[in-house]
Amino acid sequence: MKWSIFLLTQLVSYSNGFQFMSNWKITPPDDSQKEEVRKRFGDKKLVVITGTSSGLGRKTAQALVRTGEYHVIGAVRDLDKMEVVSEIDGFDKNNFTPLHCELNSFESVHKFCRDVKEFKMSKPIDRLICNAGVYQPTLPYAKWSADGHEQTMQINFLSHFLMISELLEHMKDSQDPRVIMVGSVTGNDNTVGGGGVYPIADLKELEGFKAGFENPIAMADGYGFDGAKAYKDSKLSLMMMSNVLHAKYHKLTGIAFSSIYPGCIAESPLFREKRKWFRKYFPIFMKFITGGFVSEQEAGQRLYQVAHDPRCSKSGVYWSWNGGPREGRGIEAIEKGGQISGGGGAGGGWDSIFENDQSAKVNNIELGIELFKTSTEITGAEWPFTKQIKSPCPTLKVISAVSKAMIAKEELKRMEERPGFNADGTPLKKSKAKKAARVADKVVSGILRQTIGRVGRFAGRRILGRVPQEAIDGSYQEKRSIKEEASSAEVEKDLIPFSSNLPVSNYDQQLIEGEIANEIFSNYEGQEFHMEENAISNMKSDEELFEKMILDKQQDASTTDSESSQIA
Repeated sequence: MKWSIFLLTQLVSYSNGFQFMSNWKITPPDDSQKEEVRKRFGDKKLVVITGTSSGLGRKTAQALVRTGEYHVIGAVRDLDKMEVVSEIDGFDKNNFTPLHCELNSFESVHKFCRDVKEFKMSKPIDRLICNAGVYQPTLPYAKWSADGHEQTMQINFLSHFLMISELLEHMKDSQDPRVIMVGSVTGNDNTVGGGGVYPIADLKELEGFKAGFENPIAMADGYGFDGAKAYKDSKLSLMMMSNVLHAKYHKLTGIAFSSIYPGCIAESPLFREKRKWFRKYFPIFMKFITGGFVSEQEAGQRLYQVAHDPRCSKSGVYWSWNGGPREGRGIEAIEKGGQISGGGGAGGGWDSIFENDQSAKVNNIELGIELFKTSTEITGAEWPFTKQIKSPCPTLKVISAVSKAMIAKEELKRMEERPGFNADGTPLKKSKAKKAARVADKVVSGILRQTIGRVGRFAGRRILGRVPQEAIDGSYQEKRSIKEEASSAEVEKDLIPFSSNLPVSNYDQQLIEGEIANEIFSNYEGQEFHMEENAISNMKSDEELFEKMILDKQQDASTTDSESSQIA
């Protein structure tokens, strides 16, 4: 009796909820490296870019370093070559740090990411530019990476995919984080360059990736090797992945994911494996015939713009530049060495940037998700868990912890009382673990119902009242019994797998509850909680119990008054 009164007084004393936590303080994380970070980077943004020893990556790194606003980490496979390039280009060594990374090896990518994390300390990464690439169109057979994958796809796409997964968590604290992937017109088949020149970029159903993409499987679609198609497929994969990561992570992390096509860099070392005649005449063709030629310097400025320009912080975009009309080049193009305005070519400046359209293949989100899954399996990438940013409020944390347990309990109850159905109409079966959890919950709940639960139910009925009849009425159909949904005896057998296989009956359950309650409260003033059969049948209602409690309290008060008068 006194135990129940004690519980009631405790419930009343806590009617102010969680106000006792209002004075709790949240200690900010200790940043012991803050001073070292300030000395090393100052207020510069931190950029990681692959392939800075030549071509587009070299010119982009040069543009970033020269501003004095960025510290650039260059991922290169030849540190000696990078040292010579940095001397020639006048890189400020205080703003540029080369680190070794061989994209032909996943282990090398892992080591590079570890080196980056160690070097940057607690500073977040502001930009990750996936630029490095190879183009091997004349190969009659595939070349394999250290991991046994076709080189073009691993260098251009898979290793960058792995790198993003490693560094993504270290970008979310940046004020303006961006992941930029260098795509290609050849991966976008809604253009002449991408859809009018064989072979066409096409991952088909990713049968090669689904099969593991290991030697001898050389193509993402699982068919025979083609060097030019391998390059185009890798660029298509990068552009698709930009869209997938945008959908998956942008709103949760604030990181902007985009891809770009800076124009055709016809004199780039990317074509170093093409035949000599091609390397000589291809730039001339692009300058004077198509107007698509862009120098390394201008392409570097364009990639730099996407990393630097505030307009380019938008996520889920494929950036391109429009230099003007293609027609009418003729003599003027020859007189100016091809460097005049041309659609998709040189000229136009920063204001010519625009959000380009992507092909149906690039926008195929279902295949993009499959690409994400299979690439994760191939590379062994571990992506950060996506979760909503939650308030640090301690009250919310306590409430969330309590509600999580309550929700799990109520879900178990709902699945037992209202089983779902498969497509063929048969009831869903619960796992053994869920059945065991429900049995344990029933036993524990029974104990609570006979103790604290009685106080709560009585108070609820007195304070809240009963549910209005209008809330109960109004259904257009009576609830069907589960047996009506079953069509065979086997289905009926499996209909309520949990309740038919309970290890205890209702009576046994009540006895168990009583024994546990007796064990818990046996030392409390000698009260007995044994629940024999007669006691169960004569159990009082909540109202009767509380009326008796109030009567006992009045009798105790009367006895106390009587004793006081005798003493007086």
